[in-house]
Amino acid sequence: MAGCTRSALRPAKKSGRHHTRAAMTFRGGPAQSAAVTAIPGIVFSGGIDGHLRAYSADGGRIVWDVDTKREYRTVNGVAARGGSMDGPGAVIVGGMLYVGSGYGLWGGTPGNALLAYSVEGR
Repeated sequence: MAGCTRSALRPAKKSGRHHTRAAMTFRGGPAQSAAVTAIPGIVFSGGIDGHLRAYSADGGRIVWDVDTKREYRTVNGVAARGGSMDGPGAVIVGGMLYVGSGYGLWGGTPGNALLAYSVEGR
């Protein structure tokens, strides 16, 4: 990740009488303004830099990172390019993770890719 630093993630501390807490807090690194998606043990977050990262829910260590800012060969033959990630988060269903890549507003990198990842990385 040239030019990027890993965000230091730390579990938030319990606060208030109802023990309300955020799952994680971000410090430094690229903007992570897209909605997050969580499964047991992992939090997925897309960034303005086009990276989709999986963080350990216990401590925030990056366990998977893919740069989606590139051209893709598509199943329907339409040219596709990934870009920034902002707005909606990934969707996980049937053992697959689906995420849109490309957000051209507010200085982001436009794109038009709908990406699908499996547990096996296919």
